Amino acid sequence: MTDQPRLPEIDENWTTALAVVAHPDDLEFGTAAAIARWTAQGKRIIYCMVTSGEAGIDAIHPDEAGPLREQEQIASARVVGVEEVEFLRLPDGVLEYGLPLRRAIAAQVRKHQPEIVITGNFRDTWPGGFLNQADHMAAGRATLDAVRDAGNRWVFHEQLGDGLEPWNGVRQVWLAISPQSTHAVDVTATFDDGVASLKEHAAYIDGLSWEFDPVAFLDELCSAAGPALGVKYATTFEILDLNG
Repeated sequence: MTDQPRLPEIDENWTTALAVVAHPDDLEFGTAAAIARWTAQGKRIIYCMVTSGEAGIDAIHPDEAGPLREQEQIASARVVGVEEVEFLRLPDGVLEYGLPLRRAIAAQVRKHQPEIVITGNFRDTWPGGFLNQADHMAAGRATLDAVRDAGNRWVFHEQLGDGLEPWNGVRQVWLAISPQSTHAVDVTATFDDGVASLKEHAAYIDGLSWEFDPVAFLDELCSAAGPALGVKYATTFEILDLNG
């Protein structure tokens, strides 16, 4: 994110957002500080984890790692003011884009009726050219399509029998930390909350095969994005406008 261009501030005129990502910890790698800002404004944000991250710790069997990572995600969410966390429990590491994934996410959109849907970057790379991971790309792309599916009563219409009505109220889908980011948000005041939220993923961090410092990582990421708004710390999003 070096030489970050100036970007417009993100529109905060909304009340409810649904954040859909592939794994526990995905939101904490740069987005949780923004979520802390929004919950402090009184906004309602719901987390939806497509997997439980059960394949993410080499030294812990998935049967043990999944519940552990769910617990860490719930604790992490609470740090930034999020009390609602959903787990779809689809298979970690082998997530596939397709109708089952779209169907599961569409049900969440219909259930929670957000105005904004936040998801992970589904582009092939991260800022700086680092390759993205298959689960992230599948979950992000499926989320975008599921938002549109959720508004069509004849797509996944069996959900209507479960009391889930079509929902056309999503205005935008935001891709967090996209290499094609179009907007930014000042997270200077909530940076420490973002760090604390990431630190709740202690088992995951301990299981990494490299030295990882949450403070240093987020400082580098958010300070690199800061010039986008002329502030100390920022995070960025690519906004996909569904009405434009």
